[in-house]
Amino acid sequence: MGIPIREKKQFALIGHPLGHSISPFIHSRLLVYAGTVGTYELKDIEPEKLNTEYGAFLKKLDGFNVTIPYKTEIIPYLDSLSTRAEIYGSVNTVKIKDGKATGYNTDCIGFLRAADSANIELNKNVLVLGCGGVARMFVCECAMAGARITVAVREKSVEKAEAFARELKEKLNYNIDITVIDNLYGEYDLIINATPVGMYPDTDKCPVSEEVIKNSKAVFDAVYNPLETLFIKTAKKHGLKCANGLSMLVWQAAAAEEIWNDAEFSKEDIDAVINEAEEYMKNE
Repeated sequence: MGIPIREKKQFALIGHPLGHSISPFIHSRLLVYAGTVGTYELKDIEPEKLNTEYGAFLKKLDGFNVTIPYKTEIIPYLDSLSTRAEIYGSVNTVKIKDGKATGYNTDCIGFLRAADSANIELNKNVLVLGCGGVARMFVCECAMAGARITVAVREKSVEKAEAFARELKEKLNYNIDITVIDNLYGEYDLIINATPVGMYPDTDKCPVSEEVIKNSKAVFDAVYNPLETLFIKTAKKHGLKCANGLSMLVWQAAAAEEIWNDAEFSKEDIDAVINEAEEYMKNE
């Protein structure tokens, strides 16, 4: 008798614009470590087509990841949310089972483990740049760690940030300060970049001034391409603790695989995938 053919599972990443993403490579490696037969593809969906694509494509998958700009926009399409996804108001992982879609947020696992590996503390004076889906997660995790938090946004996003502040007060009974990025001054223990500023191909851009960076103690950049953004390079120049988005990306991807496939990964597995991803990026 031959070897039984296992059903091939199908997964994807949705966003717009996606451009080049390392997520298919990371998940292809994690699927191997998990012993799961499956595929992972990119699906660039224009905003006006999200409703159509959800019914025609996404609901037929075993699961999918969500990135900018759909981490909050996907929620109305889902049947239920995990506790943390509900707290954040942000979803980056969706599991489809028996025709029902459940939203999760695994960014938090990636963030917490990446920060811990860089010896970055979250419970002090924290500045979060941005107020999108991943920013909401950063703020909530730092709030639950006991931080004093300032959220800095562009002028046009102040109203959105203030709405999030009211939501956070209601959900966690926690107060945050809102300011405009151009008005930043003072010292921070940690600056978290939750914006796409500095991402390839706009690698000559930094989300905040060097003056603000050098008066801080640590930085965390959600951007992973390039591995060293101008934000990270500036922080290193001034001797700050740094963590980039690649470690976070791999850890959150592993958490998604655990949700989709009941997979288990050791720290050694994840370290190996991070190293493989770094080499993959260097050769791209």
